[in-house]
Amino acid sequence: MIETNQANLCRHLADAADKFPTSLAVAVQKIKMGKLTYQEMDFAQLHQRSDQLAFAFNKQGLKAGDKAVLMVTPSLDFFTITFALFKAGIVPILVDPGMGTKNLKQCFLESKPDAFIGIPKAHIARRLFSWGKETIQHNITVAGCGLWGGISLNKLLKKFPAENSYSMVTSSPDKIAAILFTSGSTGSPKGVVYSHGMFEAQISVLKNDYNIEHGERDLATFPLFSLFGPALGMASIVPEMDASKPITANPEYLFAAIKKYQCSNLFANPALIELLGYAGNRKCVKLNSLKRVISAGAPATLPSLKHFAKLLDKGVDVLNSYGATESLPISKIASSDLLKTESITDTGGGICVGYPVENTEIAIIKITEESISEWSNNLSLPIYEIGEIVVSGPQVSQQYYARDAATITSKITQDDSIRHRMGDLGYLDEHGRLWMCGRKAHRVEAIYQENLKPYFSICCERIINTHPSIKRSALVGVQVGGLTTPVICVELLEKQTESSLKLFNELRFTADKHEHSQGIKHFLIHQGFPMDIRHNAKIYREQLAVWAQAEIKKECNL
Repeated sequence: MIETNQANLCRHLADAADKFPTSLAVAVQKIKMGKLTYQEMDFAQLHQRSDQLAFAFNKQGLKAGDKAVLMVTPSLDFFTITFALFKAGIVPILVDPGMGTKNLKQCFLESKPDAFIGIPKAHIARRLFSWGKETIQHNITVAGCGLWGGISLNKLLKKFPAENSYSMVTSSPDKIAAILFTSGSTGSPKGVVYSHGMFEAQISVLKNDYNIEHGERDLATFPLFSLFGPALGMASIVPEMDASKPITANPEYLFAAIKKYQCSNLFANPALIELLGYAGNRKCVKLNSLKRVISAGAPATLPSLKHFAKLLDKGVDVLNSYGATESLPISKIASSDLLKTESITDTGGGICVGYPVENTEIAIIKITEESISEWSNNLSLPIYEIGEIVVSGPQVSQQYYARDAATITSKITQDDSIRHRMGDLGYLDEHGRLWMCGRKAHRVEAIYQENLKPYFSICCERIINTHPSIKRSALVGVQVGGLTTPVICVELLEKQTESSLKLFNELRFTADKHEHSQGIKHFLIHQGFPMDIRHNAKIYREQLAVWAQAEIKKECNL
């Protein structure tokens, strides 16, 4: 445990720089003139460079407690700047550029940044869309001149050279360390307040539950996770790809980076697992150096796990992690164990996301839209009863930044700790394993046999997905005759060549065989679901529901 008032993520970097100064800390892959190149930095260099930047930030006028938007592509600068901000006690605000200009502006209005640190493209957007103009006092341009954003990073370092090591700012574990804005897949993005204690808890889980050790090398495809590498004494190998659009990555680049550095760990979301699995099988690739693969961000599909497993040595698992920005990780399950649950998933039993990680408690409560201020043990539902997933643990965030209403809705107080309502539905089995049934916002409640019946997205869709013609499906609710009616939209694996009547009859027969999907009679073929490009598994159901309503209106001639 860390001592009171001694918390700072960078203490792990300082320790690694002292013990293993010349060991590789970061390598960044780049494509130049059609050839792959690599920029490298060892632990001593990363520690020293971030010290110099922290000193320069202070001299420029930034101080502990200030907030700085960081919009820098994965690079050596990304690592040195982020660790410098942590060392100086400056709160980095991390946002996903893919969330759209409107949402980004809202993020800046809420977080009230004091500084903006970004590449030239980000500064152009800042000026064009007036991001943070009310509060930003310092602009710093990375990988370019300061024309668009105050002073450049290189000029800042030359202006304020540091002669001595930097004395990092430490504080209590519950103090704010960073603000991370969620994707907003079921609403506008919210800033999750990360404390120093949360980061420490995540590092502890990665060491103990995932058994990550010093000297390992990780192919890091998600910027935030890549920061944990140096904190764990593990080298982060950053491939040439757009981290906000992993399905556009070139598999050859990632395979090359794994081979060059003999990566032992791979962190990738399910979309990338699927991409690499199919590409690797076509090329007969074997990733023999990998001894661990961590997947998070969305539920992985069983077919994609089967394909990817062929690239790995026997006995190497994909560790599927469940969680959210507000609380990650919560539980995990090895792919070998997950594949054993296939028959349950295919018959509507949900997706098994495994056992809780260390110091984490999972409970299930009754589905309600009402806020719950105080936790009571009688809120917990018995095993196998579906409800909302509630979690507690040191990695669970305590609040949203400047979103009191959202904090009240999603947090439950228990003595001196907080339980987080995940917004996901699921149940616990007799072994203590968690099964996920879908988002609370995605359930459809409709009348079936004169009773109100809830339909859960994952349960219903995985049943329909067993049909050999179906690529994927999505449950939505529409209005028919003034009543809510469940509809399953489907994407086909191949272009339709025969009457949809036969397909729909087969799907109705399949739905009627299983309790979770009984009563679903309406099916619609969609040419391509609106998707979250990062995960390629999160469907924008609100848009799909509007389309389905219009199609059902045509069918019913309403």
